[in-house]
Amino acid sequence: MSHFIQIQTKMKIESLLPRRIVCLTEETTEMLYLLGASDRIVGISGYTVRPPQARREKPMVSAFTTANIGKILELEPDLVLCFSDLQADIAQQLIRHGVEVHVFNQRSITEIYRMIRQLGCMVGKETEALAWIERNRAKLDQIARTAQRLPRRPRVYFEEWYNPLISGIRWVSELIDMAGGTDIFAELAAQPLAKDRIIRDPDEVVRRNPDIILVSWCGRKFKRDKIVQRPGWTQIAAVQNDHIYEIDSSIILQPGPAALTDGVDKLHHIISTWAASHS
Repeated sequence: MSHFIQIQTKMKIESLLPRRIVCLTEETTEMLYLLGASDRIVGISGYTVRPPQARREKPMVSAFTTANIGKILELEPDLVLCFSDLQADIAQQLIRHGVEVHVFNQRSITEIYRMIRQLGCMVGKETEALAWIERNRAKLDQIARTAQRLPRRPRVYFEEWYNPLISGIRWVSELIDMAGGTDIFAELAAQPLAKDRIIRDPDEVVRRNPDIILVSWCGRKFKRDKIVQRPGWTQIAAVQNDHIYEIDSSIILQPGPAALTDGVDKLHHIISTWAASHS
């Protein structure tokens, strides 16, 4: 095939790809920037903080469970990207207006990788997406190998929300295990919906006695007193030894590149530091 024909073929393929994309959650926005396809984005979620330039460059058209449908329609998107059942109502409204919508529903590390590859295919960046996945897999493999050499594995309690207590989010549970810890509510990871991951009895956390407490309250500022003043929680090893840590929700509750990079790095640092002090 001549060079001219190759160029013509590429141009034809490019014309079939979406060129005006609205991302209603942060992970697709960040990934499109990482893939070199940020020029396709015409609207983002107001919760987007990664990458920081997205807030400066792109109009904000939604929160998380609500969106400005009129503003989205004015942007004339040829694709809107959503996440999970929490955005089902938004997706339905847009579909009724004739907008093409894709709803991702990734919950595990494997599913995050699948989302990244699928997103890459959507915008003609499959090669770049696969390369990113392979680099990240190598990074996670190295973290897992390092974690295997830790002298002890701490029991870890991750709190996604405080009233009611919610824990066990799947990709976080998997990353805790990979980073060298043991998620004390790992059985909840099989439940995709937050309502099914509620800890009905706070005393159960006391009984499972975590060595480390990790907190990420969906964008709400962490208040240590809310932990230590709970009835009976002063008996918990993590509270007694002051191993309570906040992890910014933007790097751990985003089921995308942030959790697999900065999020896992933070987990690994906290767990490794604890293990070093208990060797």
